[in-house]
Amino acid sequence: MRARLAAPLLVLGLVVLPLAGLAAGAVAGRYAGIPGGQFKSVLGYEDAKNGVRVKTFALMRKPVTNAEFLAFLGRHPEWRRDRVAGVFAESRYLSHWAGPDTLGPNALPDRPVVWVSWFAAEAYCKSLDARLPTWNEWEYAAAADETRVDARSDPAWRERILGWYARSSKDALPRVGLQSPNVYGVQDLHGLVWEWTEDASSLMVDGDNRNQGDPDKGKFCGAGALSMNDRENYAVLMRVAMLSSLEGRDATANMGFRCARSAP
Repeated sequence: MRARLAAPLLVLGLVVLPLAGLAAGAVAGRYAGIPGGQFKSVLGYEDAKNGVRVKTFALMRKPVTNAEFLAFLGRHPEWRRDRVAGVFAESRYLSHWAGPDTLGPNALPDRPVVWVSWFAAEAYCKSLDARLPTWNEWEYAAAADETRVDARSDPAWRERILGWYARSSKDALPRVGLQSPNVYGVQDLHGLVWEWTEDASSLMVDGDNRNQGDPDKGKFCGAGALSMNDRENYAVLMRVAMLSSLEGRDATANMGFRCARSAP
């Protein structure tokens, strides 16, 4: 039964709902509670021109690490790289690990797990009675900085994010949790790894800016058209382009994930 939420609060232009009804266990420890609200995505949805509504949910404070994924493989060995079915993971899946159940120098325990497919990420989350976050949930949480729920209009915030993305992809990944938590208590949403979302395969945006805004050029879940409402937010555009270019079995050197939980 869905919990009844109290009256909405207006916070910096976003209608934000308190966390009534979100299971205490989901908020404590590994997860941070994200109050829901009305949100203007940088993606232009033809059927949601006044913004999308994000329900209250919980999001992992940090991306999943190699150590955490290794523990998952111990419980579910069918997802080891030497046992997983090819339809669920390509040949490069966890290829940087020293062995099927050994991390090694290229996959330190406190680094985010990468070279992991969407199917494996989804299986990991389901093993915790969780799921991958939707794109709207991820974008909603990632719009916040340390003090504001929506910092996207701040040029300094944008420059800081673009500076993170300007780093060479050949650099060794730092450990998770080095960045300051945002206002929700979530870390590393920008500048560490790309992250799988539950609906990654449904994000289709035309790469040609001349076609942006054309409702026949991009579709979301077979319905609303996508275009970039805010083309200055290049970091988000890059994420959408990355996700829309991959299939569920694909793996890359900078694609990781974190899990989410819905409010009861």
